[in-house]
Amino acid sequence: MLTKIYDNVPYIAERTQYHLTDEQVEFFDINGYLILRDWIPADMLQRLQEAGNIWINEGRELQKTVGSERDTEDFDYADRPSGRVLYRVNYLHNKGQSASLELLGSPQVLAVAESLCGRNFVPTYESMVFKEKNDGAPIIWHQDAVHPRNFRIFNYDLYLDASTADGGALRVLAKTQAQKQDFCKLEAQYGWNPPDVVVVEMQPGDVLLHDVMVAHGSPEVEGKARRRTLYYEFRATEQIVSEGPWDVEWVERRLRLIPLGLDAHQTAFPAAEQFDWKVDASYRPDYSDDRAQELKIVHVVHTSGAYCSAGDVKVPAKT
Repeated sequence: MLTKIYDNVPYIAERTQYHLTDEQVEFFDINGYLILRDWIPADMLQRLQEAGNIWINEGRELQKTVGSERDTEDFDYADRPSGRVLYRVNYLHNKGQSASLELLGSPQVLAVAESLCGRNFVPTYESMVFKEKNDGAPIIWHQDAVHPRNFRIFNYDLYLDASTADGGALRVLAKTQAQKQDFCKLEAQYGWNPPDVVVVEMQPGDVLLHDVMVAHGSPEVEGKARRRTLYYEFRATEQIVSEGPWDVEWVERRLRLIPLGLDAHQTAFPAAEQFDWKVDASYRPDYSDDRAQELKIVHVVHTSGAYCSAGDVKVPAKT
């Protein structure tokens, strides 16, 4: 049996080869991150890589249609020295590629979610963030979401491409997840090289689990190959019910994604091990016939993160 989760999250009754070990959970809790090497099967990885290319092409075509001066719910763009670029794809499941649902319904994902959030886990976000060869903009030091830490909230980061130290690999400040960080002070004092910084080098198929409050970012780099990462965030239903920012109806809609994912994974990989979803009966959702509505559940509100903004910088008093 796995170690008990936080006091208000249930035990996991059974474990499989894809559940985290006691030692892995302990490492995650102490350091705020955990790497799972070669975690995704080659055939699933290839389907996701192909889907990633299609999503990028779709976003670029949409940019031509809607113009280059605004974002959409589904795609995010930014101004770079090279011009307006697409860098993020949101709501992956409604874009005509079943690979994202196949991944969501896999034991490689759901057993990990159960390990850290208990059996009533909720998939709260799904996106792909990427950098093109000539778009090596930095991702400033930040925390994804600041919360009371009564429950674990984590991101499941699947690397579709290699990310190396000389190619702008993610940097993590282990053990910073316990409280909100002063990023203006951190950046001014250390830049990209604080003491004990961990440079996370990853290969295609590797997975990084990171606590949403662990400090992380990546420096600017140019001329490297395309780097795509899928992000699935998970929270406990109990956490959302007690702390928000969403309501129970929203949680139920998000939970409907899990059986869709389970079906997609079983259809695509019938000979593979399947996940046994044991959500409490009180949380098990009803289902809708509107598949388009099921596959895109807009967030509307978010849990605020932390980073250094202009308003945070302390200006020394004149003498």
